[in-house]
Amino acid sequence: MKHFLLRRTFLWLIVLLPAQVGAQTLDSTAIKREQLEKSFTYETGTITLGENLAKLQVPKGYKFLNAKQSQYVLNQLWGNPPDSSTLGMLFPEHDSPLTENTYAVEISYSEEGYIKDDDAQDLNYSDLLKEMQQDTRDSNPERVQAGYPPVELVGWASAPFYDAQNHKLHWAKEVKFGEEEANTLNYNVRVLGRKGYLLLNVIAPVNVLPTVKKNIPGLLAAVNFTSGNQYGDFNPDIDEVAQYGIGGLIAGKVLAKVGFFALLLKFWKVVAAAASGIYYYLKKRLSRKKERQEPVLEMEPEMEPAHEVI
Repeated sequence: MKHFLLRRTFLWLIVLLPAQVGAQTLDSTAIKREQLEKSFTYETGTITLGENLAKLQVPKGYKFLNAKQSQYVLNQLWGNPPDSSTLGMLFPEHDSPLTENTYAVEISYSEEGYIKDDDAQDLNYSDLLKEMQQDTRDSNPERVQAGYPPVELVGWASAPFYDAQNHKLHWAKEVKFGEEEANTLNYNVRVLGRKGYLLLNVIAPVNVLPTVKKNIPGLLAAVNFTSGNQYGDFNPDIDEVAQYGIGGLIAGKVLAKVGFFALLLKFWKVVAAAASGIYYYLKKRLSRKKERQEPVLEMEPEMEPAHEVI
């Protein structure tokens, strides 16, 4: 979804301020940023996700932000539509939602039924990629009509790999948004369970791929369903089976009920992250000063738009 990563200096620092905006306003902005930073409460160790749905052992080098705070970050700071399925987020231990040039891992759950994995060994990932690229092109008229730039699925940044023993799947896409010069990395991890799957979505610039790939093994090992919710707990007599397999999961067919466009919207402006986030956060609060005839920060017209992610 997705704001998980910064590609440029904070807008509130690099924006060209009107001449009448003085040091007092800048001080107020810095104070607001510091207050926001201190408002986040991070956790480490073992985390229970959902209603004892799964356990997360926070990997070394990371810290966890709970569901309520993560939904606030994604919606209020990073401009995503509200999404109650978010169970939390992981950030590098020395970073935060306001840190430049970082990334984050959004964790959520989708109860779509038990996903049979017997198609995994027969998948042709080149053909699957072509299908996904066509799906992306088909979605663009709707995106443009809604005011979003078109999307191009450039290709695999990392080809899909399915661990049949642990029922964990991961792959990465390289995506281009509109006329943006820099492409975006969308690294996907899926942990299959009895009634659905956990989603770990890493959103970052493509140049962060080596760092992300290095940390993927730790992320894969860190998340597991609890007893009774595991893939092996499936009961064909009472549990529903999803209408797609591993190929459909990778291609995004899981979104058939709400449309491919929903996936694009979910991570709208994910990469805008702290820069835009702190800007919009402060603008909402500082704009109240207009009524008292005090200046507020305004974005320079030629400033580049925030990046998006699918």
